[in-house]
Amino acid sequence: MIIAKNDENKRSMLWKTATIGSSVLIVLIAVYLLTKLFTSNPLEGSWEDEDGSMDMTIKKNGIVIVNIPELGSDIGVDVRMNYSLDKEEKTISIHSDEKEMEDLIEASGGKYTKEELYQAVDPVITTFNYSVDRSYLTLTEREYGEQMMFLKK
Repeated sequence: MIIAKNDENKRSMLWKTATIGSSVLIVLIAVYLLTKLFTSNPLEGSWEDEDGSMDMTIKKNGIVIVNIPELGSDIGVDVRMNYSLDKEEKTISIHSDEKEMEDLIEASGGKYTKEELYQAVDPVITTFNYSVDRSYLTLTEREYGEQMMFLKK
């Protein structure tokens, strides 16, 4: 198939258009990937504790949902908390939301006490250094150095 027959000017114009279009596309893809690399949350997603005692879903809007199976039935209890992330220091600080905890206690109809609920989520209410290696998340408590290992779901 001969493009633009034997007209060299048309072929040259088509070639310029194709190279400019592909160059613009490459630049746009590079800008998108760099923006995603520097602005995305590396911890975002669902994580399961290596011993199966806890599931954690980290969302991009500063919300973390911790599922604690010991408190409830086989399904567990979803406790919604807040977090702040420092990518430069590679730390995540998880703190409880008082109103959310009170609502959860009320919704349980007396099934959970405030003490039981706080005791169950106590291991994650602190500041951790984080490390993400492929599909593994390691949270290391800053004060005592205790580690929690999670596998991405």
